[in-house]
Amino acid sequence: MTRVKDFFAGILDSGKNVNFSKGKKKLFLAVVASVLLVAAVIGVVAGVKSRSNNSNDHADIQAITSAAHAIVKSACENTLHPELCYSTIASVSDFSKKVTSQKDVIELSLNITCKAVQHNFFTVEKLIKTRKGLTPREKVALHDCLETIDETLDELHTAIDDLELYPNKKSLKDHADDLKTLISSAITNQETCLDGFSHDDADKKVRKALLKGQKHVEKMCSNALAMICNMTDTDIANEMKLKGTTTNRKLREDNSEWPEWLSAGDRRMLQSSTVSPDVVVAADGSGNFRTVSEAVAKAPEKSSKRYVIRIKAGVYRENVDVPKKKTNIMFMGDGRSNTIITGSRNVKDGSTTFNSATVAAVGEKFLARDITFQNTAGAAKHQAVALRVGSDLSAFYRCDILAYQDSLYVHSNRQYFVQCLIAGTVDFIFGNAAAVLQNCDIHARRPGSGQKNMVTAQGRTDPNQNTGIVIQNCRIGATSDLRPVQKSFPTYLGRPWKEYSRTVIMQSSITDVINSAGWHEWNGNFALNTLFYGEYQNTGAGAGNHWNITE
Repeated sequence: MTRVKDFFAGILDSGKNVNFSKGKKKLFLAVVASVLLVAAVIGVVAGVKSRSNNSNDHADIQAITSAAHAIVKSACENTLHPELCYSTIASVSDFSKKVTSQKDVIELSLNITCKAVQHNFFTVEKLIKTRKGLTPREKVALHDCLETIDETLDELHTAIDDLELYPNKKSLKDHADDLKTLISSAITNQETCLDGFSHDDADKKVRKALLKGQKHVEKMCSNALAMICNMTDTDIANEMKLKGTTTNRKLREDNSEWPEWLSAGDRRMLQSSTVSPDVVVAADGSGNFRTVSEAVAKAPEKSSKRYVIRIKAGVYRENVDVPKKKTNIMFMGDGRSNTIITGSRNVKDGSTTFNSATVAAVGEKFLARDITFQNTAGAAKHQAVALRVGSDLSAFYRCDILAYQDSLYVHSNRQYFVQCLIAGTVDFIFGNAAAVLQNCDIHARRPGSGQKNMVTAQGRTDPNQNTGIVIQNCRIGATSDLRPVQKSFPTYLGRPWKEYSRTVIMQSSITDVINSAGWHEWNGNFALNTLFYGEYQNTGAGAGNHWNITE
């Protein structure tokens, strides 16, 4: 149309200084009229085509947007917070171009969650720098938050990478377990941050400053986890249907040691006495290092090869941190009664429960054998952790974990204990990992005056988390200092630390140290309608089968 108008204007301009005869003028007007007619026709046709194309484009956009909205609504409807799930994703610019499947919704949700986690990290940093009058414990708790928030970011990024490969990189079951574990751990980390501000009334002000952001991330992670469960469970069920098999999982009754994910090589290393170490720790100076912490600091980062630290007989008075960047590390002691790592950090003296651990193992695939992990703070010092484990796919063989309140903190991820001794008083096996204790000795100790012993305090906060404590083929009893006075200090199998607490005790021998009621409440009726406690084929005077797993 523009070219026609230019052509017409050019003719008019060129004719300004031209003299036409009457006949020629008629001819010129006829030509002009023809050109105008052609221009009008072209204009009409172009307009019709333009409106038609715009109409089709608009219809296509509407259809795509409508389909994307439907996918998001369908994905979000089975979450615990569907309105948050939908509104958060729908608020993303051009989200309809990014969503064609449930998997896309999950990935977009995780990316949005990452931004919220980063915001929380900056909030904590700002509090540390600007908040006046922080107590020593509040400072420790804020640094705990930085650590758990950082771990959350790693877990979410790993989940996004893993999700992009779904469902072709590995088996559906392995893919599902990995994704569920990552997001379950991310949820736990938000709770851990807030739990650090639950010891004193003064803590509540700092907790309040963090509460909204932490809970928002927790809800976002919960929604992502629900969608992952829905997607993977459906895919696994369809795969099983095609193969003509069933998805029902039977309880393992063969008491076989070692989980499937522990490699044959790692199993041999845990059980062999002839493993060659990479470095040796010896307090007397006869090794490569005098302290365990020095050896860990010098270990390679993000290693895919097993790195063995032999810890010679001796008492090591230190707090050891195996951070997330130190992977595939193994501690090999000279016997649980000979190699002892001991500390005394505790809540009463200003630590947080999380930070009180004598040894904290976080780096993936951590192994330990023939070592004692100990916290000697005592019953009067309240929470004082001997061993905290957040290491995924970790295993402990023939280790002693000795303390009083909160001895073993099975914080998060997948972990396994075999032929270990765990002794303590209040909640002495607690946390929100997927933790299995097999063929272990679990002994209650004499607590402080007026205290009750709780073997477990499981911390599952979301019904979709793949977490829980399983005690199988173990021996639950009392230490020598408790036995003569056990009637004065009631001992229970556990209590529900969090709303969806889940604990199973099976095929174990339980002495009369366990109170006839079996289990204890946490606070009134809290969690009694949402917890899962199971007892199966236990024996002994304390095996009352108060909560049963059906055959």
